[in-house]
Amino acid sequence: MKSPIIEVENLSKVYGSDDTQNKALDNVSLKIYSGEYIVFFGPSGCGKSTFLNCIAGIEIPSSGKVIIRGDDISKFSRKELAKYRNKKIGIIFQSFNVLKSFNVIENIALPQIFNGTSKKIRTKRAEHLLSMFGLSALGKRIPTELSGGQQQRVAIARALVNNPWILIADEPTGNLDSKSSEEVMDLLQKLNSKSKRTVVLVTHNPDHLKFANRVIHLADGKITKEETKKKAHEVNVDEIGEVTL
Repeated sequence: MKSPIIEVENLSKVYGSDDTQNKALDNVSLKIYSGEYIVFFGPSGCGKSTFLNCIAGIEIPSSGKVIIRGDDISKFSRKELAKYRNKKIGIIFQSFNVLKSFNVIENIALPQIFNGTSKKIRTKRAEHLLSMFGLSALGKRIPTELSGGQQQRVAIARALVNNPWILIADEPTGNLDSKSSEEVMDLLQKLNSKSKRTVVLVTHNPDHLKFANRVIHLADGKITKEETKKKAHEVNVDEIGEVTL
């Protein structure tokens, strides 16, 4: 039987004090398998981003477990969490989070600095990703010289630079126009279908549901419905290689 790549058991996240508690997640359990494209769908405030942040190790659950390939990351030290976020997952945010003082190549290569990768190798990797995403001519530009769609593609390239097997995307088209949104969603689809990356996407846009293998509906911190859209790719995560589009 195929083992899940991500397993969440009775996950809860509570904010605030005893008198003013807000339960963002309420006893959520879910299994995600390698090669799946999972979409978490629901209105603002339903717990979608909190769920992603717990998977990413950005937030620590109030109770429950987040198990990634057999490891309970809630037990990780800060150093172990930083290493996990740097090497095992790629995170794409709505706000791009590119550094304005770095050029495009430097932004993409940044995660490899923390690995101790030489400048020559990390620059070559960044240039390879730029070429794949059709941005080769923009490598020396700074983010303020790029469109929103171009900045988000730079952010996706940065998320891929350490060759992770899980991509986490939190409303990645929220700040983009319709054309740029379509380009970013098509790119995520290719990364899932052609390079077999597991994609976990948060959205409130119903147009994005068509990309999913499964849609997880959230409301008030709970899973209210789960829809299977199409069969996921059968892939052994240990056999995933470099990104090829």
